[in-house]
Amino acid sequence: MKLVCQPFTVHKRVPLTISRGTTAQSTNLWLKLSAEGIEGWGEAVPFSIGTHRQTFQRLMADIDPLTTALEPFHPFERQAIDAAIADIALPSATRAALDVALWDWCGKATGQPIWRLLGLDLDRIRPTSVTVGISSPEAARLRSQDWLQQTSARALKIKLGSPQGIEADQAMFQALYDQTPDRVSLSIDANGGWTLDEAKTMATWLGDRRVTHLEQPLPVSQNANLALLRQHSPLPIFVDESCFTSPDIPRLADSVDGINIKLMKAGGLSEVLSMIHTARACGLQVMFGCYSDSSLANGAMAQISPLADYLDLDSHLNLRDDPFTGLTLVDGRLLPPAHPGLGLNYAPEAR
Repeated sequence: MKLVCQPFTVHKRVPLTISRGTTAQSTNLWLKLSAEGIEGWGEAVPFSIGTHRQTFQRLMADIDPLTTALEPFHPFERQAIDAAIADIALPSATRAALDVALWDWCGKATGQPIWRLLGLDLDRIRPTSVTVGISSPEAARLRSQDWLQQTSARALKIKLGSPQGIEADQAMFQALYDQTPDRVSLSIDANGGWTLDEAKTMATWLGDRRVTHLEQPLPVSQNANLALLRQHSPLPIFVDESCFTSPDIPRLADSVDGINIKLMKAGGLSEVLSMIHTARACGLQVMFGCYSDSSLANGAMAQISPLADYLDLDSHLNLRDDPFTGLTLVDGRLLPPAHPGLGLNYAPEAR
């Protein structure tokens, strides 16, 4: 098995501002593994969650030893591959790229899309939300209008947790609430931007305004207060930054209603599937999210999206230069291709 890695940079149509800052572009890693004339693809995306950062330089750091370690193996030898790379301290985003590439290779080798290999029903796919970042009320209104004109969106995720305080959050939300059609559901993501008292106030205030759930209202350092907030909140509480992989779920299960699973945090589709089963066993709902992912990483999550209660796979829709094609958006639902593996094409000229 041979491994090749290629950097590529994507630029957002509209920069995204959350409680921790603004992102306008990202340099991601396209991982390609080949065997028997078949090439499997995966994507590693840098991300930062408070004190946890995976930079592009960090993602690239272990590519050479990873390439050497993989060379003796066939893509079907998953257990042996896992053992061979156990001593390489791969960041989760690099592991995600490798795992997805192996799944893509397997699908192409067997002539089936990944969703069909797993026996999934595409009719169960929920609409994906599109995201409005922190901004002024007027800018938020314009961004929402732009999204609704660009897509057939049926769900809107609104970023709150403004450094200017909850009064600014309320003004921005109200501006969106007043103009959003009833057919479009609303959810909130504070990215850990509130104190416990602020989160209680906002949960009560938002509870009367057609909001489906509240995501990461408190910073990770305040995980112990999630149970107190949940007792007070009329809205279901989801966590994102507080939950990376399966072992995180049981300790959170009595404090929240759901988890946001992201491919880059989890380290691959294999771990995403494990997280889904763990969450279900703990009685939790499941959301899929993304960072500055192109259609390659979001396409991987789209393959298993029938398993999610909520979807937030919109980052590729906000890119000016996504080099991958093949995903379709139909009535707000992100549908994976019916072609083998991920079913995607590399077509930078199409953008």
